[in-house]
Amino acid sequence: MNKLFVLWAALACSAAALAAGAAGDDAIKDKIAKALHVTPADVRPSAAPGLYEVQKGHEFGYATADGKFFIAGDLVNLETGQQITEQHRRADRLAALRELGEDNMIVFAPTPPIATKYVVTVFTDIDCPYCRKLHSQIAQYNAKGIEIRYVFFPRTGLNTPSYYKAESVWCAADRQAALTLAKRGQTIPEKKCVNPVAREYQLGLDLGVHATPMLILPNGDELPGYVPPDDLAAELARSAAEDKTAAVSESPHG
Repeated sequence: MNKLFVLWAALACSAAALAAGAAGDDAIKDKIAKALHVTPADVRPSAAPGLYEVQKGHEFGYATADGKFFIAGDLVNLETGQQITEQHRRADRLAALRELGEDNMIVFAPTPPIATKYVVTVFTDIDCPYCRKLHSQIAQYNAKGIEIRYVFFPRTGLNTPSYYKAESVWCAADRQAALTLAKRGQTIPEKKCVNPVAREYQLGLDLGVHATPMLILPNGDELPGYVPPDDLAAELARSAAEDKTAAVSESPHG
């Protein structure tokens, strides 16, 4: 038999097998998606053979390939200790914040000659005591190269005094100054304008924020509660070192 024909036949069979596999994968995704009321794009093969990762909003879970069983929990690689689901959750948090955009945040950044080393996003409530304590030390965070980006999360909910204060801060001519005054407990003029407060509050709920301050670190990890400037700088350095080590170990050339 002609060698070229044999090679062509083998390639054709491989292509057919891949196409059949892709078609089968699409059918599984469709079945899981319909059962869990998500789109097929929200269903993807996981690192564990036989399981599909399912994302619904900002929540993750796993379904068996036959579409019969769903596991609401985190996937961890027992050999390496890799927290697979949490890594995906971190990436999802960062993607959500990028979609929100810096222009919808109130930013306190280091001023030259101090360079920004880390960017931390903080879900904050104007009337929260520990949020106020954190903000009272904003200059110390900045001095350590930490940029703080505030996103509003009025814990009492929409259309409450804390919510209206956040709106007034956002609508002020100088948002930084208004936020600082409000966090000192001082009264600022009530103002109304197009603002992102309701959207940010809903984003916090979607991401599982229940208390403030809630810090989102540069790698997407979350750190609840007030963290002093020295401790936050140390945590950021440790986190960055861990991420760098993990990236090297996962590299094909590592």
